[in-house]
Amino acid sequence: MSNADNMARIFKVLSVGSRVRIVELLKERSLCVNALAKALEITPAAVSQHLRVLRDAEVVLPERRGYSVHYRVDKEVLAEWNTAASTLLGVTNEE
Repeated sequence: MSNADNMARIFKVLSVGSRVRIVELLKERSLCVNALAKALEITPAAVSQHLRVLRDAEVVLPERRGYSVHYRVDKEVLAEWNTAASTLLGVTNEE
């Protein structure tokens, strides 16, 4: 995958407000679908769809705890995305 394609993928994954909010919540602590749904005030089914996209992008990781699954962010992937976005969007004052 080219750098441009990778950047487009990152921004596409983060182009939905609910996904950004999920990432923000999961940076604080791991949560299950129902806890995310309550915090976001959306249905568990909607949360599951957003988590599928985030899992496919490898930014969230599932963790089975008994009968439920809790999700957490992959901090290494977030660090890579941060570096990539900073490289693309970095502005210099050399004018």
